[in-house]
Amino acid sequence: MAAHELILTVNEKGGHLYEAMMIFKFAKPLAWLLLALILFVTVSPIGERPDTVTTVDVDRAAAYLLVGFAFALAYPKQWKTVAVLLIVGAFAIEWLQYFAPTRHPRLHDASIKAMGTALGLLAGWVINKWRDTKAPNALPFAER
Repeated sequence: MAAHELILTVNEKGGHLYEAMMIFKFAKPLAWLLLALILFVTVSPIGERPDTVTTVDVDRAAAYLLVGFAFALAYPKQWKTVAVLLIVGAFAIEWLQYFAPTRHPRLHDASIKAMGTALGLLAGWVINKWRDTKAPNALPFAER
């Protein structure tokens, strides 16, 4: 049975494999797009930073929470590596503000970003574990 036939067969029986594959299909590009957006907003001049109705710390935490969540869903088997890279990356991206004349990096800001990332990663990890209990080994290893 070909992979596309398997997906259609399982989809007709409940859709778990098809839905899981769709999440994986969109999680990787979304994760990288969100990271690129954060990088742009972090190092762009302060005047180009989008205005929001929340505080700056909530903005930071929410943005990095979404990135952590997206990367956790995109790379469920590499979650430890992703966690280290994203948390270290939060500090590194904040450090890049030294090269932008209108920006000022702060340890507090980097810490908020790292905490948001950790919470997003944790939420993604919980969803991945829950999904594994619902359909263990439903995806080929290369797709996980």
